Amino acid sequence: MGTGMDHSALSARTRAALPGLLAGIERLVTCESPSSDLAAVARSADVVAELGAARLGAAPERIVLDGVTHLRWRFGPGPTRVLLLGHHDTVWPIGSLTTHPFGLIDGVLRGPGCFDMKAGLVMAMHAAAALPDPSGVTLLITGDEEVGSPTSRELIETEASGCAAALVLEASADGGALKTERKGVSRYEVHVQGRAAHAGLEPWRGVNAGVELAHQVLAVQALADPAQHTTVVPTAMSAGTTSNTVPARGRLDVDVRVRSVTEQERLDTAVRALRPVLPGAGLEITGGPNRPPLEARASGDLFDRAARLAARLGLAPLTGTAVGGASDGNFTAGIGTPTLDGLGAVGGGAHSADEHVLVDELPRRTALLAALLADLLAGRPTLPSPCGLTNQRSSSRATRP
Repeated sequence: MGTGMDHSALSARTRAALPGLLAGIERLVTCESPSSDLAAVARSADVVAELGAARLGAAPERIVLDGVTHLRWRFGPGPTRVLLLGHHDTVWPIGSLTTHPFGLIDGVLRGPGCFDMKAGLVMAMHAAAALPDPSGVTLLITGDEEVGSPTSRELIETEASGCAAALVLEASADGGALKTERKGVSRYEVHVQGRAAHAGLEPWRGVNAGVELAHQVLAVQALADPAQHTTVVPTAMSAGTTSNTVPARGRLDVDVRVRSVTEQERLDTAVRALRPVLPGAGLEITGGPNRPPLEARASGDLFDRAARLAARLGLAPLTGTAVGGASDGNFTAGIGTPTLDGLGAVGGGAHSADEHVLVDELPRRTALLAALLADLLAGRPTLPSPCGLTNQRSSSRATRP
C-alpha cells in the first residue's frame, strides 16, 4: 500500500531533528508533573501546549476535568482516522529533579519521567509535523494516566471510537519491542465483618476478622491460573484495632491481571462468589474490572504494518511482546479500536532511579511513527471484531466533549 512518502528523506529529516527532540524532552522533564498535584499538572500542560504549538503550528484545546488538564490537537475538518495517545503526568513527586536531575551522557538521557513517557510526547509532535498533511490525526495528551485515568477514560474512549487506529506513545518494552498485548486489570476490596471481644478474657465471644481475612487471602490466591498467565495477588491488608481485642473488621486489596476478556469475566465472577469461612463472619466485595485487556487481535495488523515500514526505513527488525502493565491503550482496544502500544522511547527503568532513554533511537522511532501515520492515512487497516466486558462503554461514536 503506497503512502507517497519518501522514507529515505524522512529518515534524514528525523536525524536532523534530533537537537529539537532533545530540547523538547528536556523542557518537559524539567517541568515536574506528579499526577496528584493538579497545579503541577496544569503547569506541565502549559509547557506541552507551548511545545506542541511551536512544532505543529496550532494551539491545543484545553480540557479540564475535575481539575485535571488534558490537551487535544485535531487536524483537518473531517473525522479522526488515527488517534495519537499519550500522557504528561508522572509518578515522580515534586523535588525529584534534585536527586534525579535531567542529564545526557554518552548517548543516554536521564531524568524523572523521560522514558515514561515525556520523550514519547515530543516524538508524537515531530512525527505529526513530518506529515505533508496531518488531516485525520488527533493528538490527545492526558494528565492522569498514572493514577488510572479516572477523569480521562471517557474522553479517550470517545476520541478512539470509530478511528481506524490508536497509536500509543508509551515507552517500548525491553530491547525496543512494541507492546502488542497488555493484560487487563481488575481491582477488588474484600471487606470482612467480624465481632470484637476481649482477647484475654473471652475471645470465644468474638468472630476474628483477622483469621477470616487469612482464609480469604488463601482463597483469592488460589484463583490465579499460571497456564492462562492470570495473576491474582493479595496486596494491602489490615485487621484489628488494639493488641488485646479480637478484630472486628478487616480489609484486603486484590490485584488481578488477565490476558483475555473471557478470563477477566471468569475472575470477576469468582471473586464475587467468595464466601466467609468462620461462622458469624461477613464479607462485602467491592471493585471490579478497571481496564480491559489489549489482546493480540487488536494489534496484529498494525504491528505487521509497522514491521514492513521499519524494513523500508532500514531499521532493525521489529519485535512485539506481551506485558503485564496496563495503559490507556487498554481502553482504546477495549472499545474495538485497533491499537498498537509501546511506540515511544527506547530505554528502560520506568518509575525507577535508572529511568533512561537511548538517544540514538529517538530519530529512528520518530521516523517509524511518521511513516506509520502516513500509511494509515493512505489506506484502511483490518478492523478486529469488537470485544468488551459488560461494563465497558459502547463502541459507537459519541458526541465529543
